[in-house]
This record gives sequence, structure tokens and C-alpha cells, in this order.
Amino acid sequence: MILFEPAHLKTIVDAAEAASPAETCGLLLGTRERPDDGTPAQVARVVASRNLAADPHQHFEIDPALRLRLQREGRAAGLMVIGHYHSHPDGPARPSPADLAAAWEADMVWVIVALVAGQAVHLTAWEPAPDGTHFREIALHTSPWQPGPTGPARVLDSLTRRAKPEK
Repeated sequence: MILFEPAHLKTIVDAAEAASPAETCGLLLGTRERPDDGTPAQVARVVASRNLAADPHQHFEIDPALRLRLQREGRAAGLMVIGHYHSHPDGPARPSPADLAAAWEADMVWVIVALVAGQAVHLTAWEPAPDGTHFREIALHTSPWQPGPTGPARVLDSLTRRAKPEK
């Protein structure tokens, strides 16, 4: 799972819509997931990059100088580059074959924004499988996220408690 502040997601969506019909891209600074204690990955900063791809309408390439600078800045603040984002104008919010071919870091989160006619319609998060053959979708939540009650009875109960008039 990865946690974002709502403003971070808005930044990504706004950048994707502004760049359309080209792909947008940028980096995510934060902390990695710690499976040993259940702590999810958490984004602290979203930083836009120039898209350096030869054909930015079909591909994205993050500025390597930006990545190096953010890695240095992150170390000083206890953060690291934990992933990146990019858009798929008029495409789905899932990794493409080109994305899989470019996934050389197994621990990076890939956030993908789907756009239709220049408007963001879907945003997902992915991580490359350890063997590099595919991506796995991961849960994306906004903070402060807490697991809530599950099952129709608990949801209905929580709704009816709120709906009861005060005496």
C-alpha cells in the first residue's frame, strides 16, 4: 500500500491534464513500505520532471539530474525516491509493455494516470514483480487512512447510528 496526501494526488492529476496530449512525469519522495511492522509506503513530496523522451506523446523519460538532486536532498531529510508517476493520454491507468521494459528497479512504485480527451479519469499504483515479468497493482490511499469496518452489517450499523436523532 502507498499513502498520499490529497494535495499530492491533485498535483499529479493537474500535471497530467496540463501536459496532455503529451505524457507527464515526475518523482515521488517518501518512505518505503516496511512489511515487518505493516507500515505502508508514504509520499512526502511530489516533484514534476521535464519529459525528456524523444516522443513525449508516446513515452516518458525523467530528467536524471533531477533524480540525483532529489536523492541527495532526500538523504538529508530521511527520505528517498520511492517511485515516479506518469500519464497515459487516451490510454488505461495500467502499465504498458514499454513501461515493463523500462522497469529496472523492483522497489519503485509506478503511479499511472489515465486521461480521456485531456481529463484525468483514473489513477492507479503499481510495483514491478520481483522477477520483472509483470506489474502488481498496489493499494493507493490518501492519508490519514485507517482500515474501516467491513461487511454490509457493520457499514449499515455505522450509518444507522449516525442517522438516529439525538434525544
